[in-house]
Amino acid sequence: MEEEQSFSDICGGRLALQRRYYSPSCREFCLSCPRISLRSLTAVTCTVWLAAYGLFTLFENSMILSAAIFITLLGLLGYLHFVKIDQETLLIIDSLGIQMTSSYASGKESTTFIEMGKVKDVVINEAIYMQKVIYYLCILLKDPVDPQGISQVVPVFQSAKPRLDCLIEVYRSCQEILAHQKATSASL
Repeated sequence: MEEEQSFSDICGGRLALQRRYYSPSCREFCLSCPRISLRSLTAVTCTVWLAAYGLFTLFENSMILSAAIFITLLGLLGYLHFVKIDQETLLIIDSLGIQMTSSYASGKESTTFIEMGKVKDVVINEAIYMQKVIYYLCILLKDPVDPQGISQVVPVFQSAKPRLDCLIEVYRSCQEILAHQKATSASL
């Protein structure tokens, strides 16, 4: 079963949350950001090239125009490959673990897997960001030395920065799966 719902990020931008229910013990959440705007891309490119043309007319050196074109193309490729994330995915399976995947605008994917035995809990935390209080979903990892302690806090959906209403939807489903996993492991 698949559901899609629209939410907004902390800056008011649109986000789409797709929920896929594979079984009571397996769910996937895909948070999609808007694609790069052709209008903003054109505006930045024109601004850089106009500034380069102004410097060209001032200094009469054609290397300035060539450098501006080269730097703009390299900057765009770097932005698409290393910065702009189009989709973040959280897959939680109670018997295996949690997988987080980030898909970049260039097609590159980055995946992190956390074994369920290392997961202590999934919580919504708050932080101060740009003079605002924001909320973020994070995974608490068990401390191998102290079972009651926490060794690490792993944030989820770092790029999209969804608002609290979106995080609550994901949080509730994660808690259902964690409760199902605890009930299953307790009965064994």
